Amino acid sequence: MENTGLLRRIVPEAGELIERRYLLLQHISFAQPVGRRALAAHLDWAERMVRKEMDFLRRQGLIVSDPEGMRVTAEGEEVLRALREYLRDFRGISQLERELERRLVLKRVTIVPGDSDLDPTVKKELARATAQYLQGILQAGMTLAVTGGTTLAEVAESLPPSRDPWPITVVPARGGLGEEVELQANSVAARIAQRLGAQYRLLHIPDDLGEEAVLALQAEPRIRELLDQIKRADVLLHGIGSAEEMARRRGLPAETVRLLRKRRAVGEAFGFYFDREGRVVYTTSSVGIRQEDVPQITHVVAVGGGRSKAEASLSVISTGGQDVFITDEGAARTLLEILEYRERSAGPLRTEVSEAGIGVP
Repeated sequence: MENTGLLRRIVPEAGELIERRYLLLQHISFAQPVGRRALAAHLDWAERMVRKEMDFLRRQGLIVSDPEGMRVTAEGEEVLRALREYLRDFRGISQLERELERRLVLKRVTIVPGDSDLDPTVKKELARATAQYLQGILQAGMTLAVTGGTTLAEVAESLPPSRDPWPITVVPARGGLGEEVELQANSVAARIAQRLGAQYRLLHIPDDLGEEAVLALQAEPRIRELLDQIKRADVLLHGIGSAEEMARRRGLPAETVRLLRKRRAVGEAFGFYFDREGRVVYTTSSVGIRQEDVPQITHVVAVGGGRSKAEASLSVISTGGQDVFITDEGAARTLLEILEYRERSAGPLRTEVSEAGIGVP
């Protein structure tokens, strides 16, 4: 850590060069095999720069090329892991994690370098970190409840296929929430179970049923027993979304979107919409885990990244009952700015946004 700080002061440009080569290796690792032009387009770099850095990485034995494209070698993957840790030190990410744990009263905050709003591979890193954490806490006999969404779908794909079956059960945290089929909680639960070699159960209750129909289904013995298992889950893994974005993705009526704006909803998790102070201002009609169930679950893991998700993340975490937050650097630094601003102004932020992107009174 001391050496990293010294390098940052004496040779600050070294950090830029290391980050550039880290980004290149990371993109190749996730997209391999990949061609130079596609890589330049993904990174928004000039092909000349990509070619220069590729030649360097190839000479070091970190990547190889064939007619299909570039691939990262085994040594390259080891270097990529080491660079990940170096960047954490270079950017002070460990200190940022501890600061957010203290301010948000969480057991653990894990931050991956980068901003998924700017670089889609950061979301893959976020998913990889979540998958790794999940594998570390799951134990025989546990029930894992998961929500849907793009990030958790990535988590499912990031789990390495298990050689031996895991004696756990994976369930959806809520019924259908109007998203694309592959992003719904049922699909994510099934995929995670398949990757782990675990059992899974699905909740076939769409979110567009009337109240009477939902009550009738909940009274059915098998549905009731499954709902009880979901609410007694040992681990809840859920994503965090921006309120309006999630409302649009789920096809909520324009009238409901206007209501969310009126009530100043900023964040969404498992079908509940929250304002800046963490109050529930709207909930969908789907069934499953409810907000009041969350504090009873042993491990509650929230996942969300991107600078644009910072305020949404804070609204969800402010509800209480959260234990672990896995995010990226873009969201984490913006979240800390919001917290510090609130402390200085001794009040909640309003809806106006400054040039820096932080709410101002």
